[in-house]
Amino acid sequence: MPRLVEVPGYVRFWTASAVSAFGSQVTGLALQILTAVTLNASATEVGIVNAARWVPYLLFGLMAGVLVDRWRRKPMMVATDLGRGVLLGAIPVLYALDRLGIPALCVFVFAFGVLSLLFEAANQSYVPQLVPKELLNSGYARVQQADAVAGSGGPLIAGVLIKIMGAPFAVLVDALTYLISGVLLASVRAPDPVPDRGERRGLGSELREGVAWVYRHRTLASIALTSHVMVLFNSVVSTVFVVFALHSLKIGAFGLGISYTCASVGALLGGALSGRVARRLDVGATLIVFRLLAAVGWLPLVVAVRGPWALASVSLACFLVSLAIGIASPVEMSYRQAVTPDRLRGRMNATIRSMNWGMVAVGAPLGGVLADQVGYRFALWVGLSGAVVQALVLAFSRTRKARTADELDPSAADLTRHDVEATAGEGKD
Repeated sequence: MPRLVEVPGYVRFWTASAVSAFGSQVTGLALQILTAVTLNASATEVGIVNAARWVPYLLFGLMAGVLVDRWRRKPMMVATDLGRGVLLGAIPVLYALDRLGIPALCVFVFAFGVLSLLFEAANQSYVPQLVPKELLNSGYARVQQADAVAGSGGPLIAGVLIKIMGAPFAVLVDALTYLISGVLLASVRAPDPVPDRGERRGLGSELREGVAWVYRHRTLASIALTSHVMVLFNSVVSTVFVVFALHSLKIGAFGLGISYTCASVGALLGGALSGRVARRLDVGATLIVFRLLAAVGWLPLVVAVRGPWALASVSLACFLVSLAIGIASPVEMSYRQAVTPDRLRGRMNATIRSMNWGMVAVGAPLGGVLADQVGYRFALWVGLSGAVVQALVLAFSRTRKARTADELDPSAADLTRHDVEATAGEGKD
């Protein structure tokens, strides 16, 4: 079996991901500081800005999946990377002209979300074209580890850049990394065939076909539905987390950077352990156990109080949650690709991801409103409790029977291609 480094194009693809991930760590912290501190936003306004980033997933997510299955994936990734670089570069320009307020920031973040939606749907569906099936888990895990490696030092560097340049101008670093990533992806020489135009039908019909595949599948349905709920409640916690840590716990921007670094270390370790854990527990048990850990891992944050242990509590929570997600995510991702035919992968990935991140558009403002109207800690408890419930529901679903050996087998699947197409055609007239 070949190694990942021997797979043509994978190293450049991985490098592009790593470069972009580093810049994203800078912007992730810079935008939070820009919104909460520089623009003096309330928890509700922080939630609205966060929601603007993810609303495109609710509005256009399913359509993006159809587009990805119709078009070549590499050109889409290159174009959206370059576009995101241009958008981020405009933020410090507006700030310098004293034109950057919450409404303007929301517009730019929304446009950034549209491009990210298209990029991610294409990116996830491109990996199975690039990497042999037996290396899929490792391929996704290495990309996730690249994110974690960048994240382990990114937040601390971001804190220094923000201190020297200010939050708005630190965003320029991320703009540059997206431009570099786009150039690297353009240089990847790997198969990227033009999808067969003969199989195209109406946009609505293809959209329904992708949705039917996900939500009528024997195991994908429960994985997808509970992941939507998990992201909803995690977004409640992550939205309140920033203002709670800065305003109540008083850990400061540098402390926030340290907590993000701990999260990245957890994700890095999780990615390294993912394959071993999956081989020992198999797919179903791995997803259930580490979804539960990702939920209860927020507990040190929820019970944290201002004082010498505040930063340690916040950092521990970030580490535990990211460790759990780092282990479960590559397992889930490779399983989803293995049980889905290539012609449906774009729609499958976009359906699940769009609904997942679309939940942030609901959970982020919900968390902000709960924090402002009731209290930070109440909102955090709501988020943690909801996340625990979805993990317990997953434990009693068909997902517990999911296995690494499961492959696309129309004769064994609950939903065959004929069934999907029949479903997709319902209501056409």
